[in-house]
Amino acid sequence: MAAQGSSTPAGESVRVDAWIWSVRLTKTRSQAASACKAGHVRVNGDRVKPAHTLRPGDQVRLFHAGRERLVVVSRIVRKRVGAPVAVQCYVDNSPPPPPREFTAPIAVRDRGTGRPTKRDRRELERLQGNQ
Repeated sequence: MAAQGSSTPAGESVRVDAWIWSVRLTKTRSQAASACKAGHVRVNGDRVKPAHTLRPGDQVRLFHAGRERLVVVSRIVRKRVGAPVAVQCYVDNSPPPPPREFTAPIAVRDRGTGRPTKRDRRELERLQGNQ
């Protein structure tokens, strides 16, 4: 069982950037560190640096990829684990993702008609709701 070998004994801690990457909240560890440096990561309400240590029970708030994630650490892992194991390492209290907005289909012009005229462009903008 690789998951048991990657978890740390009770009482130990791990860097916040390494944990965020390990439980697959970000794609890479450098993205996790960049989020910390930019102030997009808060632990128990405080902005933290990448080297801040996490312990079980800490609340982590991460704003990444246009979405806010609010998780409570339930288990510490040092190495990246699979998705089913990663979900067991935290309790997700995040708000549901916003619904995807309906986007108007992109206007497709017939082949060979050339560039749209100023009148055509204005009609397209009016139909798309840009004006």
